[in-house]
Amino acid sequence: MTRPSSPDVASAESAGWDAERAAIVRLCRNASLEMTYHDAGHLNECRALLGRGGRIYVSHLPQQSWEQSVAAAIEVQEAGFIPVPHVPARHLVNAEQLDQLLGQLTSKAGVEQLLLIAGDREPVGSFVSSGDVLRTGLLHRHGIRRVSVAGHPEGHPQIANEELRAAQVDKARLAADAGIELGFVTQFAFDAKPIVQWTNDLRSRGLRNPIHIGLAGPARLTTLVQYALRCGVGPSVKALSGRAASFGRLLGQHGPETLVRELARARERGLEIDGIHLFSFGGLARTCKWIRAVEDGRFSPDDAGFAVEVAS
Repeated sequence: MTRPSSPDVASAESAGWDAERAAIVRLCRNASLEMTYHDAGHLNECRALLGRGGRIYVSHLPQQSWEQSVAAAIEVQEAGFIPVPHVPARHLVNAEQLDQLLGQLTSKAGVEQLLLIAGDREPVGSFVSSGDVLRTGLLHRHGIRRVSVAGHPEGHPQIANEELRAAQVDKARLAADAGIELGFVTQFAFDAKPIVQWTNDLRSRGLRNPIHIGLAGPARLTTLVQYALRCGVGPSVKALSGRAASFGRLLGQHGPETLVRELARARERGLEIDGIHLFSFGGLARTCKWIRAVEDGRFSPDDAGFAVEVAS
């Protein structure tokens, strides 16, 4: 027979959870979001949930046109958010096209921040890497004040880890030389250990740039597996994709609660991360509801990390 907890033990447990709840809220406060241009119809609902001023990244799909990117960025701005469009370097024909794109993004959508990536395709022109774009000087000339680049805590299927680390240092130097603030947004993962190791490695190399940890927002298990395998997310997904029960427990019932709780604990112990970045996978409004509930503290501890009380 289990004995009931004493008042002192119960009080200590309550105080411990209150401190942990506050750490989770601090980590998730002002989280950034990622959407596709297909999600634009949900932006007003998201503004009603989150208010104005948050950063929403606009992804660039393989067959997406630059005109669609500009139009989506305009809709994000008109909804009251800060648009951060993706610019895959290998999708650009030349510096002239980059110049025109930046002109449209800044003049029509008020863009001052970009996510700059190489892009998983063969180059269509002279740009091979995000560093090539940084070297043009066009970003600063168009008033781009901040650039995010991708971080890969679990590695990249086509690039050696040491090459990735060297490229991160090089990008930080190039951005600093151009007078641009550079931050890292990681690819989404499902295991805290490689995230902690990658962050500590980056800091050990002297990089103090902001780091936002990419997480899979609340979605169906099948959707998460599909996106994870498509994006080449590392060994944690490959090991779990065939074991749905384990995978479901890792993510929790409604979202990335287990990983968020682990990262919040690590951050309180000194892990130098600045916040989270949620991939919505076509569920932008659902992800906004999750963020709103967490920021409001509407969650309680459970075996999966914590249970979020999301309004229907």
